[in-house]
Amino acid sequence: MARGVLSFPLTSFHDDGSLDPDGFRAHVAAQLATEPGAIFPACGTGEFFSLDEDEYRQVVTVAVEEAGGRLPVVAGTGYGWAQAARFARIAEEAGADALLVLPHYLVAAPQDGLVGQLEQLAARTRLPLIAYQRGQVAFTVESVRRITRIPGVIGLKDGHSDLDRLQRLTLAAPEDFLFFNGAATAEIQARAYAAVGVPAYSSAVHAFAPEIANAFFAALQDGDHGTVDKLLRDFYVPLVELRDRVPGYAVSLVKAAARLRGRPVGPVRAPLTDPSDADLADLRTLLATGLDLVGAAL
Repeated sequence: MARGVLSFPLTSFHDDGSLDPDGFRAHVAAQLATEPGAIFPACGTGEFFSLDEDEYRQVVTVAVEEAGGRLPVVAGTGYGWAQAARFARIAEEAGADALLVLPHYLVAAPQDGLVGQLEQLAARTRLPLIAYQRGQVAFTVESVRRITRIPGVIGLKDGHSDLDRLQRLTLAAPEDFLFFNGAATAEIQARAYAAVGVPAYSSAVHAFAPEIANAFFAALQDGDHGTVDKLLRDFYVPLVELRDRVPGYAVSLVKAAARLRGRPVGPVRAPLTDPSDADLADLRTLLATGLDLVGAAL
């Protein structure tokens, strides 16, 4: 999965908020055509938190069908372990290759509970699990040692960006245990993550501008720091500044940018909101700038 950008496709909705399976299929097909390292349907960018079980089944099934075994399909799951196990069964039946375990719902929990959540879920699915530490989930070194011993737990995605602690976690884990950069707009910190042994990262930008995401990935792989710096300075940093204007824009802006490029992804579902007209205008300008930097057009 470190050989290409990790794709987190958007879940398509009609204007009335209902699921649009055909739009999602077209979006996934376009994502796969750019050869990502893996595809992660129904995760955070895919608004897992707003899907019911039947919608989730349709989304994962479409992703599996379109992938056709060419690359891993890692579906999201989450909430408490009992509900996460229900989604896990659906993903397994749909043919997913693994699961990304999103942070549990609402409550803070001690380390024993965080480990126990994974133990309970792992006992109820045959699919490999990748834990996602973000928000209220933050594993200690000892907890990482424990989760690496849970049969079926194969990796950890990090969204905290505490690189000192992350380095300690990577050193505590077996060499074959997978680590992923899951920071918001992961490209901003991709070099720093790679320096502590975590080169694989998810890219929300890939969902609307794979040309930019792939150009950045190639420059990073080639050690072309001039191109990396230019893309960061002129596109990614301004994107983060725009993203930080309104809570939820980490998804809403991505969907809006995809719509600007004619992708059939539709609006976001509440509690998220679509960008204001002013922010949408700024997004359009920034998107055109980023595409121009890599020789592509809006």
